[in-house]
Amino acid sequence: MKKALIIGGGFSGCASAHQLSIKGGWDVTLIEQGPFLGAGVRTQWYGGHPYTYGPRHFLTKDENIFNFLNKYVPLRKLDHTFITYIEQDQQFYNFPIHYDDIQKMPDKDIVKSELENIKENVKPNNLEDYWINTVGKTLYEKFAKYYNLKMWQIDDNKLIDSNIPEWTSKGSLIYKGEIKNFHDSISAYPYAKNGYDDYFDISTEGTKVLLNSKIENYDLKNKEIILNGEKLKYDLIINTISPDILYNFCYGKLKFVGLDFHTFVLPVENCFPDDVFFIYFSGKEKHKRLVEYKKFTQHKSPHTLIGIEFPSMNGKHYTLPISTEINLAQKYIAEMPDGVFSIGRAGSYQYIDIDDCIKQAMEVADQL
Repeated sequence: MKKALIIGGGFSGCASAHQLSIKGGWDVTLIEQGPFLGAGVRTQWYGGHPYTYGPRHFLTKDENIFNFLNKYVPLRKLDHTFITYIEQDQQFYNFPIHYDDIQKMPDKDIVKSELENIKENVKPNNLEDYWINTVGKTLYEKFAKYYNLKMWQIDDNKLIDSNIPEWTSKGSLIYKGEIKNFHDSISAYPYAKNGYDDYFDISTEGTKVLLNSKIENYDLKNKEIILNGEKLKYDLIINTISPDILYNFCYGKLKFVGLDFHTFVLPVENCFPDDVFFIYFSGKEKHKRLVEYKKFTQHKSPHTLIGIEFPSMNGKHYTLPISTEINLAQKYIAEMPDGVFSIGRAGSYQYIDIDDCIKQAMEVADQL
């Protein structure tokens, strides 16, 4: 039987173990530095309330991926909206920007004038260009400027120069339809009280899982590692951690944005409006989002748990959409020999979600 190593026990690592199990013929070892599987998607508890490190709803446009996970962790489809607090207007608005909300803005005449004077089919070079050339300077400053500065921990949104749409289209960030269901993605969350946790057990059944374990050295060319002073050799390696670590940062260290996350309980049964699960904050305040977890978990309690998120440099939660960082990540990934794959948000250095992690694991298994 061939031997496989999976580095990292987040959703990508567990999904990879699952796919190798389905395929059969592999003796799989998964090494996780932390004390549990699932990373930020694992369910935690505070005051009897279940929550995850961020909302972690399952969002996908791929019905097949939804059906796959739904077999193992039954999912409840969600119907919700997004709202954003704009402090300068002292108002909550829908997000993406809704045409009807413009009518409520104190500077609506300026906004409308800017929209009328936008030139279409302009090729933007960065995030700031894209927003200004699509909805004008005023809406950019209300909804995007400060949010992205704090989200990516940068001083200038012109640094965001990757995954920008090729051409701007006048008003394309403004929608006029129903506030609900304006997107074509499935949004869902597990029925189970413990969220996705059962999947982490199901996916790693038959896998040798080593928690609280840190690999001391990597020799990817020979598919070898050093763990606890012992040299171990494998036929396949699937990496889900930042690829620069595997090469001892020889080309430089990849940049990530982290997250400081706090929970608190309020003495009310529900806090947010019925169809609002999270609220974004687009101004200069340090926090970026509040989440009311009962909306996802359907937990029953006379109290409600709120999570508040502060972007920081604490941890590796978000990859940066900056071309120099993406190119650096690709330089590391290009060095990986046959039989070594790097997947997941950190491993592929892509800002992806749970569905993409599962899909990438499936694609690796298909190549074997």
